[in-house]
Amino acid sequence: MTIREASRREREALDAGALLASVTGLPPSEAARRYAEAGIPVFPCVAGGKRPLTKRGFHEASAELRQVARWWARWPRANIGVPTGHASGLEVVDVDVHGAIRGFAAFELARRGGLTDRWAAFVRTPSGGVHAYYPADPELVQPSWQVARAGIDFRGAGGYVVVPPSIIPTDAGPCAYALIGFGRGGAVPVDASALRQFLDPRPARPMPVIPVEQTDGIDVERIARWVGMRGEGERNRGLFWASCRLIEAGIPPDRVRAALGPAAERAGLPSPEIETTIRSAHRIATGAPSAPAASPVPDHAAGPSSGQVLS
Repeated sequence: MTIREASRREREALDAGALLASVTGLPPSEAARRYAEAGIPVFPCVAGGKRPLTKRGFHEASAELRQVARWWARWPRANIGVPTGHASGLEVVDVDVHGAIRGFAAFELARRGGLTDRWAAFVRTPSGGVHAYYPADPELVQPSWQVARAGIDFRGAGGYVVVPPSIIPTDAGPCAYALIGFGRGGAVPVDASALRQFLDPRPARPMPVIPVEQTDGIDVERIARWVGMRGEGERNRGLFWASCRLIEAGIPPDRVRAALGPAAERAGLPSPEIETTIRSAHRIATGAPSAPAASPVPDHAAGPSSGQVLS
């Protein structure tokens, strides 16, 4: 790849919304060509599905126009797959909807904590979920992972996504992956490691600031003092982590609120946010199903959304 092609890929990755908007309504072959022209490698997936048609799957993704044309001449209705991570310059946070699992509440908490708030674009998926697109950090390899109980997947190195305007059959009929919102400028890479720790806080050993466990059990007062010392940008995340620790130790939710609520208020969190964070921590720590979200897209997203769920 030439320097000119690499710089073009970087520009498109930083403005993923413009590229995704440009393929709306196009036939698969034309959309695949549009991605390739932008320097984004693609590969064909089965029509109406996500399984790669290439022998080595996303490892064979290509931005070479003649190869892309050959694939879609052979499979004209094939869906379009894009490898995530450095291969494309794009990473995706997948907000899943599957049975009782809905990832919107966890995503919103992560957004409030400053972990997922600088996306480039939102794409509604045929399951009713959302793909939030971010530029990949060119200096950091971030592997793909899944936190199933939170309803969040991260698609980075070693992963791929199916992209607009690909179509998947649903109970309501064929539905397309569809762009539904742009970021508000200045998209930045996700810190995938911090996001995973936020969603699934399982430290390998007690945090050095506070000894979580003592001979007579968990030290609630010490954890509460630690929460009260969190600064802006750490308060929600710290309260969530502390709530999960107490709940996993078998402490009832009322005692968790009584112990951590005043400390979180001293740190500057408003009461409604404290209550929401502790409830979400209880759901995630216990594996309890979350209540249906009011909207299929977090309220921070810009751009239109329709009443009909397309994913």
